[in-house]
Amino acid sequence: MENSQFAGLRIEYVPQTLREIAIERIRAAIVSGQFPSGHRLVERTLVDQLGVSRSVIREAIRYLEAEGLVEILPRSGPVVATLDWDRARQIYDIRLRLEAAAAADCARLADDAARARLTEALNRLAEAFRSTDPQVLYDATTRFYEEIFTSAGHQIAWEIVHRLNGRISRLRALTLASTDRRVSGQARMQRIAEAILARDPDAASKAVEAHLTEAAGIANRLLHSEQRTAP
Repeated sequence: MENSQFAGLRIEYVPQTLREIAIERIRAAIVSGQFPSGHRLVERTLVDQLGVSRSVIREAIRYLEAEGLVEILPRSGPVVATLDWDRARQIYDIRLRLEAAAAADCARLADDAARARLTEALNRLAEAFRSTDPQVLYDATTRFYEEIFTSAGHQIAWEIVHRLNGRISRLRALTLASTDRRVSGQARMQRIAEAILARDPDAASKAVEAHLTEAAGIANRLLHSEQRTAP
């Protein structure tokens, strides 16, 4: 009786804090290339651009540094971390090993509830690809892969991938914008999901490999091209 009496007080939705909003906005600017590699993140400028306090900006920068999107240089302060092929190659190698295994086990182990959640995540991903907001695609893609890893029982592997998500999103934005793709990124992820839903572990693993091999090849060409044309 007492619980029902105070049921109306329960907070069903926790609004974002200013720090979370600042993190999203700065991350989106980095992922989209609006803030390119080496771009100095000047506190005073960010305060004016985002309309928040210096303490919020400092917290956001610390968080993005932990994600690997920002690095602190001795005389320059915080700058957007360099995105080069050596780092990108390591990220793709880690993703290939972990995602291929997770997709295969998800195909083997996912129950009907997990399959329904994956289908819902895939539908949201399709909507996100039509959105002009990079944060929408970032969130939908994260949700899609999180469902695969958790349904496979690969929670520790997901923790590793989740820590790389900021850098993964930078690479994803780079490759999705490319016209070099033979098959679109959305279609590649669709094939991964279809193989899982068909309960075909081998096809799921191969779909991940095809997706990441093509994306890595595009990233390699684009990053080396940027390096050659950099002043």
